[in-house]
Amino acid sequence: MVFEDYGFKAYLVGGAVRDIFLNKPCSDWDVATNAKPEDVMKMFKFVVPTGIAHGTVTVHFMKQEIEVTTFRTESDYSDGRHPDKIEYAATIQEDLSRRDFTMNAIAVDLKDGSIVDPFGGRKDIKKKIIRTVGNAHERFMEDGLRPVRALRFASQLNFSIEKKTYLEIFKEDIQKKSLSISIERFRDEFMKMMKSQYPSVGLKLMEETGILNLFIPEFTICRGCVQSDKRGYHEFDVLDHLFYACDGAPKEKPLIRLAALLHDIGKPKAKRVSMEDGFEKISFYNHDFIGAEIAFEIMTRLKFSNKEIEHVCHLIKNHMYHYETNWSNGAVRRFIVRVGKENIEDLFDLRLSDIYGMHNKKVSPQSLSTDLFVEFSDRIKDVLLKDDALSLKDLKINGKDLLSLGVQGKKIGIILNELFESVLEDPQMNDHEKLMAVAKSYI
Repeated sequence: MVFEDYGFKAYLVGGAVRDIFLNKPCSDWDVATNAKPEDVMKMFKFVVPTGIAHGTVTVHFMKQEIEVTTFRTESDYSDGRHPDKIEYAATIQEDLSRRDFTMNAIAVDLKDGSIVDPFGGRKDIKKKIIRTVGNAHERFMEDGLRPVRALRFASQLNFSIEKKTYLEIFKEDIQKKSLSISIERFRDEFMKMMKSQYPSVGLKLMEETGILNLFIPEFTICRGCVQSDKRGYHEFDVLDHLFYACDGAPKEKPLIRLAALLHDIGKPKAKRVSMEDGFEKISFYNHDFIGAEIAFEIMTRLKFSNKEIEHVCHLIKNHMYHYETNWSNGAVRRFIVRVGKENIEDLFDLRLSDIYGMHNKKVSPQSLSTDLFVEFSDRIKDVLLKDDALSLKDLKINGKDLLSLGVQGKKIGIILNELFESVLEDPQMNDHEKLMAVAKSYI
């Protein structure tokens, strides 16, 4: 063992140890050591000083990235994130005392495999309990992200939060401290929650504690917004529907889960109630477009990339399509053009999650919805296999051809779009001579 050869102690710590006791595969490797960063840099060939000011370097060893941190203690978190004072510690026990939760404050000696567990982390893991190391109020006031992490872990691990620890999250000074963290840190924890088996567990805890309202207040008016009428489409109010739709989206696609969580967020603003045959009828006309605008504001505030924002908003705008068997092939082609063939699979995932969220259960394989999905998918595949013209660049005519006919300025684009519509309706029209003839008739 490299550290031992140089006369130092080294322990596996953090999430990897927790995952070992949970019998889960490990992906992040963190090592705590009494070696200083400069010592570690002498031991290994490839070392990156990723956080050397805090005693951390990243070692590239045996095709793994291992974060190595010198034993340390921390104190005085005036900004609610970074310790004002960091001192190297003498023992692993001191180092573990600065960590957030007992389940994350366990160390395994890399020399002999012995376990250091001064705060009962293994017992809490066995009981599926999230508990802070020491005083919960102090731990949360040190770093405003820790309450958010507690809720994320509860969702991700299906653990309960110990009562005193949980009640601290409700306190005004704790929430103020959480609000002081960078929006990127919240976003990253939020998206980790999207990867849980059932994100609704964590989302409901975030709503109950008030953390959700701190960062995404737009959800507040969704609670209690009734959407069920005599037609029986929905069982839940808008917010629960969004939570369960999020559960129904593919776990391996966190961005689609985010789209599912936001897809109906425009409903409270779009809601209209009318009377029909003596019964109330609830409608949400244009909620897809309103929702896309709200999603844009939320994702921009949370500093998602432009590409991610554009993709999610595009899916929300288009999630209300209503395929029917009597659609013409031209209608199918127009759908592909409007949505973009690269987005169809994600849009279908979003639609299925929407249906899941109506009653909090999977769509039956024998249902009409499933039959329509299969039929629609097959028709789309047929269109794509035929390599029909699905964009202006696929037309057998271009702007230069129209210039030769004397067309100029904006009229070129207008005529090309008219010709494209003709080809979408009848792909056999995508012939240079035929399109030139039609263009002349437009002129």
